[in-house]
Amino acid sequence: MLLPAGGLGMNSMMDDMNLIQQAQRHHLVVRELGEEIDLEIGPGDDDPAFANTPLIGGPPREPSAEDHDESKNMVMVSQLPSDDQDMSKGQPVKRKKKVVKRWREEWADTYKWAYVDVKEGTARIFCSVCREYGRKHRRNPYGNEGSRNMQMSALEEHNNSLLHKEALRLQMASKDKIIADKPIYVKALMSKTAGSIVEAALKRDPHEVEFIQSLQEVVHALERVIAKNSHYVSIMERLLEPERMIVFRVPWVDDRGETNVNRGFRVQFNQALGPCRGGFRFHPSMTLSITKFLGFEQTLKNALSPYKIGGAAGGSDFDPKGKSENEVMRFCQSFMNEMYRYLGIDKDLPSEEMGVGTREMGYLFGQYRRLAGHFQVPETPGSFTGPRIFWSGSSLRTEATGYGLVFFAQLLLADLNKDFKGLRCVVSGSGKIALHVLEKLIAYGALPITVSDSKGYLVDEEGFDYMKISFLREIKAQNRSLRDYSKTYARSKYYDEVKPWTERCDVAFPCATQNEIDQSDAISLVNSGCRILVEGSNMPCTPDAVDVLRKANVLIAPAVAAGAGGQVVAGEFELNHECNSVNWSPEDFESKLQEAMKQTYQRSLKAAADFGYQKESPEALVHGAIISAFLTLAQAMTDQGCV
Repeated sequence: MLLPAGGLGMNSMMDDMNLIQQAQRHHLVVRELGEEIDLEIGPGDDDPAFANTPLIGGPPREPSAEDHDESKNMVMVSQLPSDDQDMSKGQPVKRKKKVVKRWREEWADTYKWAYVDVKEGTARIFCSVCREYGRKHRRNPYGNEGSRNMQMSALEEHNNSLLHKEALRLQMASKDKIIADKPIYVKALMSKTAGSIVEAALKRDPHEVEFIQSLQEVVHALERVIAKNSHYVSIMERLLEPERMIVFRVPWVDDRGETNVNRGFRVQFNQALGPCRGGFRFHPSMTLSITKFLGFEQTLKNALSPYKIGGAAGGSDFDPKGKSENEVMRFCQSFMNEMYRYLGIDKDLPSEEMGVGTREMGYLFGQYRRLAGHFQVPETPGSFTGPRIFWSGSSLRTEATGYGLVFFAQLLLADLNKDFKGLRCVVSGSGKIALHVLEKLIAYGALPITVSDSKGYLVDEEGFDYMKISFLREIKAQNRSLRDYSKTYARSKYYDEVKPWTERCDVAFPCATQNEIDQSDAISLVNSGCRILVEGSNMPCTPDAVDVLRKANVLIAPAVAAGAGGQVVAGEFELNHECNSVNWSPEDFESKLQEAMKQTYQRSLKAAADFGYQKESPEALVHGAIISAFLTLAQAMTDQGCV
């Protein structure tokens, strides 16, 4: 067997760099690029090419002549003299080295079973299941970081280690899932008053990571507002506590006759402006923290829209994927058995969200109608928003959110004296919002090139067209993988377990879920040429990612403003008696939607300018949208007194 001199040390170093990046992605340790840390690595010399390794996103360096000469220095291990072998045995197995954290993008998704954390002042490589470190958790024994087979072989070796098996045995015995705690990112605030608001929320809800993250972004945007009027401190404290939180069990029977229990949520966050409106989300990750965060975002979004209504959110940790029609129906009926008493035209108006489509909304409304004893309230066609079968209103109900995102981005581009024609656009997600974003981008002459799902992303360098979008819808309707698209369109490619943010683009549309863009993804976006990011999902960027984008002067169109087109504008049109007296044509509805998005855009910019944010600033739209929404809510809450 031939081995290059010093190869083992190089491969160990590659592993260490890769595992550090995994730690960055999962926020287990947060450090600056270029910082040196101690790691346990195997014997051997440093990789001679490491000093010239580029930062994230850079292409691999071509081997130089010197590297080529060094590669010739190979020896037959089996032919080494016995004295040399004895000397090699006497060398220490482990030693400390200073390793500069630089890595290549192609190692980004290797070894998800490991992470880096600090133990007794030293950074160690830990197993993500048993939370232990040491050489029993071996890294890749074959030294080939680019091969999926080699990675899987290393993973299999790890899974067969005695320490890992013991951890799994204890895990099963305790019936507890071992999950790494997500640290709460605490943002530095200029004002002590603003900091006290965040501190109070942290004391009250220390484990609600998503909600704390959302409120910190809002408080940061409102620092100048709070500094100008201390009265807003008490308003903010009241606003951050939801008016009503409903948590309940949802028992249902599957097709095998077995009983299952899920947890249901509904947070009616604020009704100062009118009855609540917000989505139902069915997803295994659903928690009270996520429900509160979604309700808070929806409250601000509704307050910013031209139509004043309250905000809410809800759902369940039920996963409709892989369930039969009857199982989904039985779950929805059980969910509504508890939920129906809190819904109504003057109370709460639920709508579609992730995991809840026309099928689920139909089952939910059917059970609501049965329990409530009526189909509609006078002059109002139903009390749910979503399935088109319930009313004769807008013919663009589901398209509104996606179209609204593109309309908002077009307004932003127009202020920069640009348009969409010829711009490369990267879109994440492949649900209703993402596919409708693709449709409108094509209509505006842009070149959308990606969609994604939970397993990876699909890129079509030729760009999508209407026929390809129709095929994507067919794939999604049949619960097939996006990988099947590349079987029909050979020039496209599907990448497993990665995100689309490394693709060259001018505009990005994250439309999948919260926190889908982390710090390394943001760096990739900047390196890929992205200049505008339009938030299709609520809070798609982690705090670290937001910092990276702002420092790079990437303009951000916040979901609070850009996403107001769907459940807010379209739903209000449907519930408005004047709108329901006629059946709006697509052209009429699109014109109304464009006007509503224009008003939202102008209100955001005006509020930003009133508090000293320049129009060209990457923070202008984000802060302006939040300021405008908050001032509207604060006025209503002040008028109505302490309730």
